[in-house]
Amino acid sequence: MNCVWRARRLPIVVRAVPRTLRSLDTHFLVFEPRTELRGVKRFVVEFLYFGAKEARACLFVALFFTAVFAVPRVGLLGLSRYDLLLLIAVAIQAWMLWAKLETVDEFKAICLFHVIGFMLEVFKTSGGIRSWAYPEFAYSKILGVPLFSGFMYAAVGSYVIQAWRLLDVRIRHHPPYWMAGVNALAIYANFFTHHYVGDYRWYIAACTLGLYARARVIFRPLDRDRSMPLLLAFLLIGFFIWLAENISTFFGVWRYPNQVGAWAIVHLGKWSSWSLLVIMTFTIVANLKHIKSRIHVPP
Repeated sequence: MNCVWRARRLPIVVRAVPRTLRSLDTHFLVFEPRTELRGVKRFVVEFLYFGAKEARACLFVALFFTAVFAVPRVGLLGLSRYDLLLLIAVAIQAWMLWAKLETVDEFKAICLFHVIGFMLEVFKTSGGIRSWAYPEFAYSKILGVPLFSGFMYAAVGSYVIQAWRLLDVRIRHHPPYWMAGVNALAIYANFFTHHYVGDYRWYIAACTLGLYARARVIFRPLDRDRSMPLLLAFLLIGFFIWLAENISTFFGVWRYPNQVGAWAIVHLGKWSSWSLLVIMTFTIVANLKHIKSRIHVPP
């Protein structure tokens, strides 16, 4: 009887969660003045709202990486860990679309992030490069790379898209789109070419610094606009991805060559790589129709 009751209750829970999240989103998008908040109280309330909105923006990230850490290394129900993670990631993405927590245009952008990330993974794990490896067996591996890996890059795109909406993000003094696009292409190309013609990461970083030096991100945690340098935002997001990478390698999801014998902290230089990848992700998101209207490009 207990099992039957739980089975009947499950569809109710599945329907209730999206409604709750949509109600939460509606609440987050109300920016009416809160004149009663002053001083320390305002700081605390704004900080809590900012944290809550960031957590909500990380919905796909949180669900996906919970699965990464929860699925046993040996797999489950006869499926390997990598195959299970692929099925879970697809299910999460399908659920977010069904629940209208993500638009079709946003879904297309996230698919693009998946393809871009997967292509990079195939190159980096190839026989002549071997920057890292996925040592476990999986039916869903293509050219030695499990298909779920692309969702790690899609997770970054999902976060940027959701945070943009929930925090009412606007950009001031964004560089011309064609310049930002060329810069993003250079970032992506360098991930491949530095194995053959030298690493120009820091030259590209210097160009990026010049392009975005005046750019500021304006966001609204509660009812008032706050701002910070856009470059600082890129660095902070890159840092948290680097932390997540350390946790993932600790759990053996993938390994760098220096982690084969025993786990070691991911080289700090990866922080810069992730920050540059965030810039590339940001450039793609900035070209979505409903987001372009929130970006100011000086004449």
